[in-house]
Amino acid sequence: MNPPSGATWKVTATADTIRIDGRLDASLQQPFAALRVEEYEPNESAAEGPGKHHTLSYPMKGRQIRLTLPRMDGSRDRIYSAFRLTGIASGEEARPLGAPRFVEEMTGVASRTFPFPVRKSKKGLQVQMVEDAIALGVKHAALNVDLAQLVDLESRTDQIPYRMDGRMYYFRADTVKRLDGQVKPLSDAGMVVSFILLAYADPSKPALNRLMLHPDYDPSAPNRLGAFNTVTDEGLRQFKAAIEFLADRYTRPDEQYGRAVNYIVGNEVNSHWWWANQGRKSMEAFTEDYLRTLRVCNTAVRKIYRNARTYVSLEHHWNIRFGDDPLKAFPARPFLDLLNQKAKAQGDFPWHVAFHPYPENLFEPATWNDKTATPGMETPRVTFKNLEVLVRYLNQKELRYEGRPRRIILSEQGFHTKDGPEGEALQAAAYLYAYYKVARMPRIDSFILHRHVDHKNEGGLKLGLWTWKEDSPIPSEPGRQKKLYAIFRDVDRQPWNLMADFALPIIGIERWEELSPPKE
Repeated sequence: MNPPSGATWKVTATADTIRIDGRLDASLQQPFAALRVEEYEPNESAAEGPGKHHTLSYPMKGRQIRLTLPRMDGSRDRIYSAFRLTGIASGEEARPLGAPRFVEEMTGVASRTFPFPVRKSKKGLQVQMVEDAIALGVKHAALNVDLAQLVDLESRTDQIPYRMDGRMYYFRADTVKRLDGQVKPLSDAGMVVSFILLAYADPSKPALNRLMLHPDYDPSAPNRLGAFNTVTDEGLRQFKAAIEFLADRYTRPDEQYGRAVNYIVGNEVNSHWWWANQGRKSMEAFTEDYLRTLRVCNTAVRKIYRNARTYVSLEHHWNIRFGDDPLKAFPARPFLDLLNQKAKAQGDFPWHVAFHPYPENLFEPATWNDKTATPGMETPRVTFKNLEVLVRYLNQKELRYEGRPRRIILSEQGFHTKDGPEGEALQAAAYLYAYYKVARMPRIDSFILHRHVDHKNEGGLKLGLWTWKEDSPIPSEPGRQKKLYAIFRDVDRQPWNLMADFALPIIGIERWEELSPPKE
């Protein structure tokens, strides 16, 4: 519910209606003769004046608020909109009763309601080779999905059409079929599939960049990764259509194309200049924009599949930021505090966290030696050494959604293979250290390793289960399996001590139980 401002109310979507339920505050001297409902698109602000859609007025009797609007406005779905109430008294100007609020609850909206898939093992991988991932017994797979490659603005004979809000949108058949070729065999093998949603700039396609990338994207930033454009009307519509298309295709009851249930919005957004660029932005400005995109994604997937999950992507800087420029990065903890505060003020929804607890130095796999990963909430970083800090943070009452802690997945992290004869053993020991801890943390659903194969263009890091092939022009063509390969394969299906005890002296402990995290 919104803070005291004349009224409190909640917005609920059903299969056919938008329902607004609440009550006028007792502090009001007289009830209003009528209430006006103002509707705003996600990219509109009430502070800038009326939204593009007409307003509706309802007679008011007493202090109870019980209003019902048709969910569809012609072919447009109001489920994405925010609604503000304005009181009208005879002889007085209309009085806004609070800030606009979005849909907080969906009842009977989604036609697909199968239970969210749960796996006993948390073993996951950012998959490069599908058949190898299946052979490894992976239970959680993460796949990059570049929305800019998915959307098609050109006329082709093999486009895949999708209708949303009465308009037709088109997607590249070649891109979609490649994704089908990953999702289908992975989910058929029992893996929970997560999509990492991205938008890469393509210098050769300025029209596509304008549509898909945030208007403030700075082409001088590294990595060509932009924030999503949910700012302009066309960008917002295209983003909604792309997410609805993915959710519809990959939650079909017949699983024709496989099944994907997790949607990670962007990459490491607390270091946005590098991984979710919208220019140099304050944390306040970035959070407002990102929250809009996160909410739209959540609505798009959950209007189709009730139990889909949407995630915020964060890297390991917790109370410090990466780099010196506060307009390029910010710490994860204050960002989550602000995101949570704003989400609740606008209408809460079930966002979750996709965290990357890399070692403090990505080239030093011995994460148990991390100096900036301390036990308290004020820790500079959260790595595997102090991962329980993140669990404890999200378990706080004010961070919960409907009384339950938000879920956590570890969607990207890995351990570098240092040069020398002991490098592979140290990498394997670091993975075992992390896996032992994560397996004993019930609030963490998966531990998704990065990478499948070392990549020559990853700044010198060698994080894979496989080496790269030295004489290949392909930067991540597999060479040979490392020591970690067999450890990863067997970590959840072989007697632990027989497989893992070689790592005890490397880590500097006598028994694995020394690593057990405190009970939640």
